[in-house]
Amino acid sequence: MRRIIQFLKEWTLPVAIATGSFLYLVFAFIPALDGVASFFAPILDAALPLFMFLVLYVTFCKVDFRKLIPVGWHLWIALSQVLMVAVIIGAILFFHVTGESLILLEALLTCIICPCASAAAVVTQKLGGNLEEMTTYTFLSNFLCALLIPVCFPLLDAEADITFWSAFVAILYKVCLVLVVPMILAYITKHWHALCRFYQWVISVNNLSYYLWGCSLLIVSGTTIKNIVHAEVAVSFLLLIAILALVLCLIQFAFGRYIGHFFCSTINAGQALGQKNTAFAIWIAYTYLNPLSTMGPGCYILWQNIINSVEIWRYDHTIQRKK
Repeated sequence: MRRIIQFLKEWTLPVAIATGSFLYLVFAFIPALDGVASFFAPILDAALPLFMFLVLYVTFCKVDFRKLIPVGWHLWIALSQVLMVAVIIGAILFFHVTGESLILLEALLTCIICPCASAAAVVTQKLGGNLEEMTTYTFLSNFLCALLIPVCFPLLDAEADITFWSAFVAILYKVCLVLVVPMILAYITKHWHALCRFYQWVISVNNLSYYLWGCSLLIVSGTTIKNIVHAEVAVSFLLLIAILALVLCLIQFAFGRYIGHFFCSTINAGQALGQKNTAFAIWIAYTYLNPLSTMGPGCYILWQNIINSVEIWRYDHTIQRKK
């Protein structure tokens, strides 16, 4: 039993991915379970935002709000993201890309232009990174995304029904719901004397936000597999998107860590550029681009969490050897 528990602690993310994927496939391909699937579907849809809210709330309870200030690597990571977006947009416009090639590039674009994942701070903390620096960049990244999308997406489709201010306001609204509300509540919990005992309990539970993130990832993985299974594209094209999403994921993590080593922040910078808010990426793809481009972030979420799992495993074993 101890070995099983230890295994689950070390490989929480891949276990969550595998479990969510397996459960979806079981309920999808066994007709007798259709009624059960229909019953749980709305419950899981409601549970996902709740889990994400709790992940950020618990994480922000551990933040020192006085240290939420921009640092040097924030600028270079942001510039790197802008440069990669410009390369993709430039390639589409210069070569007049259309058809499946356009869908492929849009799939990659969404994995670049979308902001840093809200839960990146959870993994960063697990890897021994700086929680405050990561939290600060999460806000900056979302604001940068709110600027980039209204500027770039109309270039891809001149007839697209998108204006700068409508998209800007829509994105900032989502940012407020996802990031600002749990941060305000965490600040109140931390500084209101009447909630002192509850606050102490929240921060005393080891890896609480990490395991909550594992629960949300279980639901997200099932949804991702559902979207992939029902995608109306050829298997070969889907595999191509998956492979390119993996390559892009590795490039972003590696380049982020490369920038970070100049600032002694390899963990933070790697997570900032590599770990993406793929749920947000899927939303912007459905809203502004070809819906099939959602396969890009759908595959990306699996790759980035496998990479996170390997990094956490290596970090934990390094700590154990030092002991």
